Amino acid sequence: MTTDPFEIEISRHIWNAKYRFRDADAVHDARIEDTWRRIARALASVEPTDKERWEQRFYEALEGFRFLPGGRIQAGAGTGRRVTLFNCFVMGTVEDSMDGIFDALKEGALTMQQGGGVGYDFSTLRPQGASARSVGAVASGPVSFMQIWDSMCATLLSTGARRGAMMATLRCDHPDIEDFIEAKRDPHRLRHFNVSVLVSDAFMEAVRRDVDWELVFPTDGAAPDGEVVSRRWSGTSGPVPCRVHRRVRARALWEQLMRATYDCAEPGVLFIDRINAANNLHYREHISATNPCGELPLPPYGACDLGSINLTAFVREPFTPAARLDLEAIAATAATATRMMDNVIDLSQFPLAAQAEQAHGTRRIGLGFTGLADTLIMLALHYGEPPARDLAATAMRTICESAYRTSIALAREKEPFPFLERAAHLEGAFVRTLPAEIRDAIRVHGIRNSHLTAIAPTGTISLLANNISSGLEPVYAFRHTRKVLELDGTYSEHELADLAWRRWRARHGDAPLPRTFVSAADLAPGAHLAMQAALQPYVDSSISKTINVPANFPFASFKDIYQQAYDLGLKGCTTFRPNPVTGAILTSSEEAAVLAPHCCNVEREAD
Repeated sequence: MTTDPFEIEISRHIWNAKYRFRDADAVHDARIEDTWRRIARALASVEPTDKERWEQRFYEALEGFRFLPGGRIQAGAGTGRRVTLFNCFVMGTVEDSMDGIFDALKEGALTMQQGGGVGYDFSTLRPQGASARSVGAVASGPVSFMQIWDSMCATLLSTGARRGAMMATLRCDHPDIEDFIEAKRDPHRLRHFNVSVLVSDAFMEAVRRDVDWELVFPTDGAAPDGEVVSRRWSGTSGPVPCRVHRRVRARALWEQLMRATYDCAEPGVLFIDRINAANNLHYREHISATNPCGELPLPPYGACDLGSINLTAFVREPFTPAARLDLEAIAATAATATRMMDNVIDLSQFPLAAQAEQAHGTRRIGLGFTGLADTLIMLALHYGEPPARDLAATAMRTICESAYRTSIALAREKEPFPFLERAAHLEGAFVRTLPAEIRDAIRVHGIRNSHLTAIAPTGTISLLANNISSGLEPVYAFRHTRKVLELDGTYSEHELADLAWRRWRARHGDAPLPRTFVSAADLAPGAHLAMQAALQPYVDSSISKTINVPANFPFASFKDIYQQAYDLGLKGCTTFRPNPVTGAILTSSEEAAVLAPHCCNVEREAD
């Protein structure tokens, strides 16, 4: 007698609605096992030899939700459909011309139509009121053009396409930065975008010193009026002359950004200089945008496929004094998952030729984990305390080092990624932190993938895996009602109970919950930051993390969260404070309402 992999009905519902392969009334995946087999066979099909052996290895990794590939892989692999298996894209540089803007719009539409989320840096568009000399017109500014993208995304959704997800970024020294910061205060404006400000080290230093900050934009070749400074601008290969449009007080601009984020949960903050300094491809890329949830900083036309190790599947003897995490099994699964995700690159279609070129040139993948909070609870560890951070860091280090070793072995077996420059790669800030034996092996054999690790939000695939906690996030609520977006655009509501909570109750009935059952609302912001900081050393891309703060959290303390994030060396920071703009996705059935983070809710997750 076989055991049903689905412990709760919503998991079966998610599989049926999002990942089960069917053509109209013809159902190809009778059971979840058929889905796993379909994915395993498809990913093994690109192996040059031993296809059957690799298919079985891949199936065993998928079985029991041990490894959760990104949603596009689960929905598309082996279906023969004209879809991408990549969740995440950053689009090309938006040229500051009407032709360039609408070419970029078209590319975004084609990418989203095939299931990819997109990120754009709009810093290349001239500010509102600037003259466009070639046509004798006045520019309307980047935020006005973002509304065209927003309408395009809404139109695609109305055709029944997969939900759209977009990220917009703007430099902190762009003359329209204040308009960008305030754009999402209107609850009807830019609802299909996440927005983040590209914050430079120079700006943070200006905030610290409380000095003036120049808002600038590149000159258009004509002799500019007024003061000119040199900047490395978005879309340029080096410093270019920029006209100073005006100056603002740096601390006042930071205050405005913090106030907008406090009031309506956006914009997020990306510490862009840190992102570029830590980029494994620092020698050939300049990054100014991320995927919609922020865990993949990518160059123009960059793409990345995602996957997550389900840590809860590797907890042995949970809720007992002998409870432990099987790190050896995690390492073995991470090795198989790395090979699977590398094969995704060769199996996937791409909406644009430029995306295919980037993906095949870098072979970026983003392997991380999910279910951390439930794992900690089953191991009797409190999310906000040092032993929990130590365990989480050990798990992520295990995944990271296994992935790097596997990628080196793949380079020996197949070939290194084409864009690799070994000497420069070994000088990368992240690569220099790897164990000496891994660095030595890269020097001798190269490496198959430019990047290997990322921690994504994983909201839907965590529901699929019997409602485990998502990514590295704390449990939002142990019991709650969740709205789930259906294929027809409507919402259905489901009563959910967290996996760790269910398993504790199955063992102990109505006995009081141990103190380790902490939800997001129980944790101080510092605990969230500390967990993110503990994991960042083992993540070569970035981490999607939302810091939950209560509605009555003091603004002065809220601002300090972002300063702490910068001081801790993080690549970005996103917070969520309950507010009337973003609305509720989760409703607790125990105490008060729990609002989902704006970048991780049902409509904005990476999977």
